[in-house]
Amino acid sequence: MKKDNIVQKKSYEFALLCIRLFQKLTKEQHEYILSKQVLRSGTSIGANIEEAIGGQSAKDFLSKLSISYKEARETHYWLRLLRDSHYISNDESKSLIEKCEELLRIIGSIQKTTKLKIRNS
Repeated sequence: MKKDNIVQKKSYEFALLCIRLFQKLTKEQHEYILSKQVLRSGTSIGANIEEAIGGQSAKDFLSKLSISYKEARETHYWLRLLRDSHYISNDESKSLIEKCEELLRIIGSIQKTTKLKIRNS
């Protein structure tokens, strides 16, 4: 992983947080449905970014990045649902939701830039 690729680094770190959340929810609260959803979508963000980086064209890159953005939106939903159903506290959810929103902003910005490049080429 290139250390200067911020979205790659942040999505990987976020995936680790989602794994830890899944482990905590299943072990301490025996919650398996919502936790599995946040695990799946939260780790998929970085996986799709990795695929985008290896894309064969700008359009391929944008396609994988768009999937990553959708997975981040879905993760944001599951985190809010876990918070509002009291499986995780407001304090616990705050940091995760903020990190997810940061990923959404970064990915959204990259999408915009890539669309402009494609349009202008």
